[in-house]
Amino acid sequence: MTDLYRVLPDEMDALVTSMGQTRYRADQLLLMLYHKFPKDISSLHQLPSEFREKLVAAGYTIGSATEVHRVVSKDGYTTKLLLKLGDGTLIETVLMQYKKEKGHPRSTVCVSTQVGCQMGCTFCATGQMGFERNLKAEEIVAQVLHFALLLKKRGEHVTNLVFMGMGEPLANYAETIRAVRLLTDPRAFGLGQRHITISTVGVMQGIASLAKEDLQVGLAISLHAPNNELRKRLVPTARPNSVEDLIATTRSYFKKTGRRVTIEYALIEGVNDSPENAAELAALLKGNGTHVNLIPVNPTAGGFERPKWKRITDFERILKESKISCTVRVEKGVEISAACGQLRTDVIRNIKTSPVMGK
Repeated sequence: MTDLYRVLPDEMDALVTSMGQTRYRADQLLLMLYHKFPKDISSLHQLPSEFREKLVAAGYTIGSATEVHRVVSKDGYTTKLLLKLGDGTLIETVLMQYKKEKGHPRSTVCVSTQVGCQMGCTFCATGQMGFERNLKAEEIVAQVLHFALLLKKRGEHVTNLVFMGMGEPLANYAETIRAVRLLTDPRAFGLGQRHITISTVGVMQGIASLAKEDLQVGLAISLHAPNNELRKRLVPTARPNSVEDLIATTRSYFKKTGRRVTIEYALIEGVNDSPENAAELAALLKGNGTHVNLIPVNPTAGGFERPKWKRITDFERILKESKISCTVRVEKGVEISAACGQLRTDVIRNIKTSPVMGK
């Protein structure tokens, strides 16, 4: 069985013509898949019945995930979905919206690329649940399309995409890149490449490969510490010289792509939030053109706590005084466990057959 949401546009051309159809049927099919959201092949009414029958006979299907639970934040701007994949596996994905004074809100979908994660970051709920498997490209695409349909009903649309959900995107490299190409191809979903950010804890080979892909996506590196000893405590899979290696990588990535790299830094009370840590980070990043995204750590089972607000702003001030571009991430979805580092499905399996909520 092959999900049609796995098929790239040029592959769709070949598929359509191999079944005796003219090439424009591929454009029709792609338009319906990515903008009409059909439930199954029988719903593709614009296609000849003979063609639909051939697709079914050849083992093609539509859709690889069903929504089984939904929770919405009190302000209505963050929505978390629990999706069940074809094999019964559960994943979480999040929609974060930011209200604008005029026009539609900015609507960012945070997608997962793996079920669980192998990186084991001590402050991340996903990292503590272990690893089950990689997601397929069509399972990544399905997350975006679930929210695209929800937004379409409101007269809105997906504006941005971040690969910051469950898992390490660059440890599932081939499927992540296929999903990016499906979601950015003008004949498919058509999202602008510059509206996509891929976040990594530091898979060096993956970063090097991404720089060669001729994609204009953003890259975010989860650093979380200004030195190797501290980083190893927070990211157990980190290599001995990971800090220096990653900083060097930001320079080479920018040189090859022209895209500035974002450094993600989770601020943890009493661990990596001191003025000394800030000064060390500033010295490390001086002159390399990166932007620092400070993320006050979110509540997880790990027991870590976020610093007091003054501690956060002092850290930010030290960076800015050293001419380091820096912002503190706007908090979204903490109360529904939808914020950075909070996605974890193994503790909610008891609701996997419950009715969808929040519709």
